[in-house]
Amino acid sequence: GGDNIADAMTLIESAKLSGLNPHDYLADVLARINEHKINRLHELLPWNWKPANTPHRQAA
Repeated sequence: GGDNIADAMTLIESAKLSGLNPHDYLADVLARINEHKINRLHELLPWNWKPANTPHRQAA
């Protein structure tokens, strides 16, 4: 459990340091990562991330 929360907090804090809203960043990345090309995963890192042009559905 501790390792998982540490990973999550690292992503959240990295998003904040990059000037991003962590909720928007994580929601977008989690919605896109399954279909994102593996050789382009660097594009989803907080310092490289650009929001998708199409809105994603928000979970209930």
